[in-house]
Amino acid sequence: MKAARTGDQSKDAEYVLKMASDLNVRFVRLWFTDVLGTLKSFAITIDELEGALSEGMGFDGSSIEGFARIYESDMMAHPDPSTFQILPWRPADKGAVGRMFCDIKKPDGTPFEGDPRNVLKRNLLKASKHGYTFYVGPELEYFYFKSPNGTETLDEGGYFDLTQLDAGSDLRRDTVLTLEELGIPVEYSHHEVAPSQHEIDLRYADALTMADAAMTYRLVVKEVAQRHGVYATFMPKPLFGQNGSGMHTHQSLFKGDRNAFFDANDKYKLSKIGKSYIAGILKHAREICAVTNQWVNSYKRLVPGYEAPVYISWAKRNRSALVRVPDYKVGKEKATRMELRCPDPGCNPYLAFSVMLAAGLKGVEENYELPEPIEEDIFEMSAAQREKRGITTLPGSLAEAIAEVENSELVREALGKHVFEKFVENKKIEWDRYRTTVTEWELKKYLSVM
Repeated sequence: MKAARTGDQSKDAEYVLKMASDLNVRFVRLWFTDVLGTLKSFAITIDELEGALSEGMGFDGSSIEGFARIYESDMMAHPDPSTFQILPWRPADKGAVGRMFCDIKKPDGTPFEGDPRNVLKRNLLKASKHGYTFYVGPELEYFYFKSPNGTETLDEGGYFDLTQLDAGSDLRRDTVLTLEELGIPVEYSHHEVAPSQHEIDLRYADALTMADAAMTYRLVVKEVAQRHGVYATFMPKPLFGQNGSGMHTHQSLFKGDRNAFFDANDKYKLSKIGKSYIAGILKHAREICAVTNQWVNSYKRLVPGYEAPVYISWAKRNRSALVRVPDYKVGKEKATRMELRCPDPGCNPYLAFSVMLAAGLKGVEENYELPEPIEEDIFEMSAAQREKRGITTLPGSLAEAIAEVENSELVREALGKHVFEKFVENKKIEWDRYRTTVTEWELKKYLSVM
């Protein structure tokens, strides 16, 4: 069951109240995220639903990562009625359970600057003032393990395997069916390259709808895995010596029903807008990396040799490049898009989509020039060859990414002062804790010889 999206909040609210009554809903979970992209929730009874839709529900934001200090902690969660869904994994014998994503506001009704959903809405508003709608299609990869306490895999399957080696087929099927019950359309699913690694691709949508869908997707994958007695993780690099999990993100700008990236007369079928957008992504790639790849572990994935793009370039067919432009198919102008290959599924999608859009729009606004594509295998090039071709790299660690983002006016503007400062502060703490931790590798390497 999918809530109506009329654009009229009052009509959508009436629809939710009617559906909640018809479906015997007893509880509604109100969802939102913290600055790091962790899903937060509290439940209200059906008796509180009408008030929540009209006035919002108050809560203490002081314990939410990146939200507010103790003396300014009062927050209001305002449900978005267009996101109302019934949670299919909750038992219905005592009444159904619904959910809605919320916009977080201050008690005076103004949007809270620390709400990631509000950050994305603000960036989308900027795009809309130029006449653009921002569409994205992320490919979120993940692993199944036998428990959360280790990395024992379920199978030894490989890319697109359809054999008894793929023990995750039933889990993927149940996950896809659950996503569709929640109104989230899926394009396809398959086994990925590494053992016990999988991918389910969501059909492209506007960025706000997709950010909500990505948060729902991550929870659904974990819920289905738990029902099957296994554990699912979106950790970017859980297995040494194997491919990590990415979130390749396809992006395009539309003006009305027209794809602004398409030009039939260009040799790459890319318009000036499309080229400048890609140029913006490339120019600002190092600055936005801390947001698209926000964890210490993210940079264990971003190393050469495991299909993870680390070299800042673009191509049509070359998957070692950071940005890929899929081949144009006749009659499929609306499918013209670019694919950014560095993000991982552990990011906060609201913030990640925001900085991608900001970088691309900067390129469009300032008419950045797109260099020629690099179709050779960059992994096989020497450092001297890459330098000669002007190919630079993404940050090699979270510390390097923090140094880049800290000096980025583009990211500061895209995230807003509050989220920017809270995000950087949290990342510095994470790096410092990692830097000062004595690891098992160090003990094995040094203890017996020093």
